[in-house]
Amino acid sequence: MDIQSLQAFIQVAEKGSFSRAGHGLHITQPAVSKRIASLEDQLNQKLFDRIGRSITLTQAGAALLPRARRLLVDLEDTRRMLANLSGEIQGSLILATSHHIGLHRLPPLLKSFTQAFPQVKLDMRFQDSEQAYAGVVAGDLELGIVTLAPVPDPSLVVVPVWVDQLRFVVAKGHPLSRLHSLQLDDLTHHDAVLPGQQTFTRGIVERVFREQDLELNVTLSTNYMETLKMMVSIGLGWSLLPETLIDDSLEVLNLDHPPITRPLGFLYHRERTLSNAARQMIQLLEQEKNLPQA
Repeated sequence: MDIQSLQAFIQVAEKGSFSRAGHGLHITQPAVSKRIASLEDQLNQKLFDRIGRSITLTQAGAALLPRARRLLVDLEDTRRMLANLSGEIQGSLILATSHHIGLHRLPPLLKSFTQAFPQVKLDMRFQDSEQAYAGVVAGDLELGIVTLAPVPDPSLVVVPVWVDQLRFVVAKGHPLSRLHSLQLDDLTHHDAVLPGQQTFTRGIVERVFREQDLELNVTLSTNYMETLKMMVSIGLGWSLLPETLIDDSLEVLNLDHPPITRPLGFLYHRERTLSNAARQMIQLLEQEKNLPQA
């Protein structure tokens, strides 16, 4: 079976468009159509229904899709295994990280890596931690360096590296900053700006309030910590932010509550053969575990 045709099939299925699939593969739309036609001829099955501008998988296409993905993952895994035999550290390393970790935790590590291994093409993708988890599970990413889930997927190897101390913060002059001996209940009477509902960090915050039967009053959400910081600094509400983001534009609230933290680290699929480049990146991350926490 033609690997290029399978790649085209997966792209069309995921993007719902022959033209967008061609863009992703860096080939023309007619070339994509030709590959799909070739695959349909080989299988003697129609894989897509084309009704107007809508493209949907047929029953045969839906059955083929997960197997095609698995086949390409296995093929890439075999290529890595054979390439590793040479002992050389080169090729492409596909990893994902969150914007916050990429900006505040990784720069020194990435600088060391690129200087030590200039033959490695670092394909770094900035994604929400939840997206990176899904990408590693699906086999699209070799490594994820992210906020760790409270309950990790059993198919993944998950290694904590850093601990983010989270602090309740408000803008200078916010009404909460004038209160003493603050309790969590005091925060529920004021607007909050927090990460999106599906994020691991939002889950941490909600769990803390739920344990005391308190409801959050969330008026704005965004998955970008730097944007949350801006919204807090202009007085749109209180938030819970990592210490690495706190500066003179914010005021830290002194709550009568135990410290709240979130774990950050790396993860990879248990069934995946890691490239030599990924192994070297993991070594650097392991060294980070022994450094003083920022």
